Amino acid sequence: LFDGPARAVRCAQEIVRAVRPLDIEIRAGVHTGEVEMIGDDVGGIAVHIAARVAARAHASEVLASNTVKDLVAGAGLRFAEQGMAELKGLSEPMRLFSAVA
Repeated sequence: LFDGPARAVRCAQEIVRAVRPLDIEIRAGVHTGEVEMIGDDVGGIAVHIAARVAARAHASEVLASNTVKDLVAGAGLRFAEQGMAELKGLSEPMRLFSAVA
């Protein structure tokens, strides 16, 4: 959990950079929305969407939903459009964006 989507994107980008010298590649998905606290865990549709977005990411890619891209306008982050994606559990396709380092 982050207090803002820009911090989440920057953290994911830093993790990608930090593990690269170890010959490790990760993929990350970032979405923002309301979450439900379930004890020490989180749940809810926003968590499920983030997991679905992450599943679409390539190795060493930080993939973000259009919601994140719109909310971080003016934060100095850059994105490359990756097109529309059908995500399991959603009735409408979602536009996804790759965060550009």
